[in-house]
Amino acid sequence: MKMKNYIIRLEKNEDHREVENLVRESFWNVYRPGCSEHYVIHVLRDDPAFVRELDFVMEQDGRLIGQNMFMKTIIQADDGRIIPVLTMGPIGITPELKRKGYGKALLDYSLEKAAELGYGAVLFEGNIGFYGKCGFTYAREFGIRYHDLPEGADDSFFLCRELIPGYLDGITGIYQTPQGYYVDDSDVEEFDKTFPPKQKRKLPGQIF
Repeated sequence: MKMKNYIIRLEKNEDHREVENLVRESFWNVYRPGCSEHYVIHVLRDDPAFVRELDFVMEQDGRLIGQNMFMKTIIQADDGRIIPVLTMGPIGITPELKRKGYGKALLDYSLEKAAELGYGAVLFEGNIGFYGKCGFTYAREFGIRYHDLPEGADDSFFLCRELIPGYLDGITGIYQTPQGYYVDDSDVEEFDKTFPPKQKRKLPGQIF
């Protein structure tokens, strides 16, 4: 697929290190001092829930400038059913190209391909200010609750988009984050030592 001055394609094995560095640069000091997302993507590639057919990179002039990936997970419905859904991310754009439309283009393409493969819905944690532009809304509007979140707690971070219209009709229940996203800080630190040193900084707006 070629649009404007970039292409979006599936990630190749030889892309792995460049993608991990891209993710590290994209998330460094954003949500916490340093980041863990580059290690998360490193381990998720070997997770049984990883969807290789939806593991995308964005390339410009021979350089990777963005990536997105998906994982299979479930909603445990209140009526006892298990509802297959997707979750997404990390999704990252190289820092100097953020807020220029590349992220939305990559996300729109990724969601289109997920729909073509027959997946019914995507749920994940994100900012409605950005992801609302790509059709996401609050998961609570579908009757879906975030696991381990106390009743009445702020759930504005928990977003959902149906890929098949009506896929979640009549369903209420609890979304489960795939276990592969939970990584040990010590493992992150060891992995990060294999990259060039970067300064960790505590900044306003970080959530960890």
